[in-house]
Amino acid sequence: MMSFELIKKLLLIFFGLALLTGCADDNFDDLEDYIRSVKARPKGAIEPLPEIKVVEPFIFNPDGLRNPFMVEEQSVEEEEYEQAAGSAIRPDPTRRKEELEYYTLDSLRMVGTLRMKVSGLWALVRASDGTIHRVQAGHYMGKNHGKILRVLADKIELMEIVPDTKPGFWIEQQAALALAEQE
Repeated sequence: MMSFELIKKLLLIFFGLALLTGCADDNFDDLEDYIRSVKARPKGAIEPLPEIKVVEPFIFNPDGLRNPFMVEEQSVEEEEYEQAAGSAIRPDPTRRKEELEYYTLDSLRMVGTLRMKVSGLWALVRASDGTIHRVQAGHYMGKNHGKILRVLADKIELMEIVPDTKPGFWIEQQAALALAEQE
């Protein structure tokens, strides 16, 4: 005979299955209602596909064009230009800058001269901050590495080193700072 414990377990399993099958029908009612409502909606029109534009093919003809993967030979004119421009004309990055090299040349004013017995003619230059500096030939002033060539009674002649149109090259350019009228 079957034991009382075994019968008890079988009855519990049977009632559990009966309860689960009853719940299963209720869980899907809302899902089935939603499916019916979606199917009952009117069908919408499908938009037509966009028109495909015909692209005319491009035929590449490399005749007469430079090969970007080959080193191009330089013309004689370019070589001469590079030799002339690439000469010793360039600012000295190791030279310590003088105080007037931190100002642009147009912000400096020559306000007078000073003649000394031993060292000759000096120029008096006023910076934009109002400070007056004493300079002579060989000194530097202006942001373009301007070296003073001569100090005259009415002007200071300089030679500036400015960047050339070709990157990495420099050229010399003459400049002058004239004696300013009294303000």
